[in-house]
Amino acid sequence: MTGADTTGKDRLRRLLGGEETAWLVERARQRLERGRPLTGTVTLSTATAAQRRVAELLLGRRAGAGTSLSVSLEEVDRVLRTSGAAPDGLQEAVVRLRGPLRDLAGEREASASAWREAFENLDAATATRPELAGWRAWLESTGLVRRLAPDPGQARHLLDQLARVVARLPSPGLPIGRLAAQTSGDAHALDEGRPLGTLALSAAKALTGRAYPGEAGADARRAAWAAVGVHLDDLSSLVLCLGLPGDDRTPTGRMLAAARAAGEPCVLTLRQLRRHDGPLSSAGLVRICENPVVVAAAADELGPSCPPLVCGGGRPSAAVWQLLDLLSEGGGRFAYHGDFDWGGVAIAAAIHDRYGFEPWRFDTAAYEAALSPAGPSSAEPSTAAASPAAVSQAALTGRPCPTPWDPNLAEVMERRAVRVEEELVLPVLLSDLSPSPRDRGTW
Repeated sequence: MTGADTTGKDRLRRLLGGEETAWLVERARQRLERGRPLTGTVTLSTATAAQRRVAELLLGRRAGAGTSLSVSLEEVDRVLRTSGAAPDGLQEAVVRLRGPLRDLAGEREASASAWREAFENLDAATATRPELAGWRAWLESTGLVRRLAPDPGQARHLLDQLARVVARLPSPGLPIGRLAAQTSGDAHALDEGRPLGTLALSAAKALTGRAYPGEAGADARRAAWAAVGVHLDDLSSLVLCLGLPGDDRTPTGRMLAAARAAGEPCVLTLRQLRRHDGPLSSAGLVRICENPVVVAAAADELGPSCPPLVCGGGRPSAAVWQLLDLLSEGGGRFAYHGDFDWGGVAIAAAIHDRYGFEPWRFDTAAYEAALSPAGPSSAEPSTAAASPAAVSQAALTGRPCPTPWDPNLAEVMERRAVRVEEELVLPVLLSDLSPSPRDRGTW
């Protein structure tokens, strides 16, 4: 280092290197790192006497009165240049005193780009899933991903796994451990409390119309996963049925046969159905309803004479799919009824896509009849459905879904915009199930 360099360095330290001017250097550094010019004034609202004296020595003039201290950055730059303390001015001085400057704008852009890349595969997986659009926006607005994985590289790894999970949902009959292993290589990645488990559970809730944070607890978690066909264990996934014939050669068959003879509903676990050897005889047509109240009412009114009836229980669980698979393999045909709302239509569409079915009062004619002043046709006047006034109070909300078994139904529902729950047409459903109804209506 030459003598001139040493002299300039010492002069710079005397002028700006002390504690009394640290605030001034820091303000200049912040401006530079934010891409702002070193012009105008900077103000220290509560300056000490020492800070004021040093500023006066630096600028060669009184620094004003009062508690605040204002310094012109252009004046400081001129003093540094003319004194030789920093020939290139204030920016040079800041670098020599504080080290290299950061490009904060560039860093922000690089970080934003890295986060956009982190979400790329998840965005691709949700691009054609409008039911997940709100959930994707929720992930962004809540910052949940950044809390679980603060680094974009770590987040990308996590979100790539999440994208693979989302692509598999709904996935009827899949154990959660297998889903985790197939999408992340870790059979416990979807466990409660794990980052992927937290994000994937919120996606499962979104797919079934639940609140993303939603209800906490083991039962709520089990129900949310079951609604997209993922089961936590073979005993928690259940299906409710009534009047299935059963057989006398298998444990499950004997349970069904006994329940049918007693006219009582039967609850089967996924474990029982998976252990059943061979298809289940269905004795022809099996009716599927959405809500347990239909099964309960049928058991009360029809008992042992009720024909085969399976309850989907909302979004079919793994046990529901397994039972329907076994019945289909046994030659069963299906007739379906559910709620006339977009959630019910989505459930019906999933079942129709997998098995096909005859609409059981679940078509345009049945929907219009439920909204007519007379109500749906029925065997007896006493079994008329709820009044149109009650029906009209239930507004149809949500995202419209196609109805492939009756394409006109979706159009009419969207136009009428009225929701009709299954309970409101329960009397006519029971009439159809009756062994000798005078007016079965149409399916």
